[in-house]
Amino acid sequence: MFTVITIMFIGMGLGFLLRKWRVPGTNNLIMGLIWLLLFLLGIEVGSNRRIIEGIGTLGVEAALITIICVLGSCIFAWGLWKIITKKKES
Repeated sequence: MFTVITIMFIGMGLGFLLRKWRVPGTNNLIMGLIWLLLFLLGIEVGSNRRIIEGIGTLGVEAALITIICVLGSCIFAWGLWKIITKKKES
């Protein structure tokens, strides 16, 4: 894990230092690598029998977590909006 974080910070540092240099085709290269990583992740998930057998349960749990998070965010955003607009009126 430390190796991954170290590599990420090295890349961020290099990106910061070399930010004035534009390398043509970088965006296309990054997009291609992302697509490749997603494809390889799909192969890995598809070859794991336990994940495939439990995909129905995982889908229901993911949907419930998503709905609860979205509702919670909306409720808290609405509450914050009420607090902000109440202070402006005072």
